[in-house]
Amino acid sequence: MPEGMARLTLQPDIENVGRVCQHRISVLSRKDIVAGSETIQFEAKVLKALPNAQFIVVAETGGTKHEILAHLSGKMRKHFIRIVPGDMVTVEVSPYDLSRGRIVYRQR
Repeated sequence: MPEGMARLTLQPDIENVGRVCQHRISVLSRKDIVAGSETIQFEAKVLKALPNAQFIVVAETGGTKHEILAHLSGKMRKHFIRIVPGDMVTVEVSPYDLSRGRIVYRQR
């Protein structure tokens, strides 16, 4: 090593690394639990088919009709489950935006 140059050694601070990792794991698991339990499910009827596997569905709850723009879930796309206007479906809706949802099941 040339004279006048300082040697730099990096040593990890093991105590802090453990705390950061444990904190991140607990935050991720808390988000996963909350995200899965907050969806609202409706029974709805498909009115219109739109491009990109999107549909306009109508859900009747409490005597009022709600129009929801719903897209097809990934498993339904994967298994090529067809949805046509007039089908009864189960729609999951987020409580944050009640006008958009995901079709998770087609009734027989």
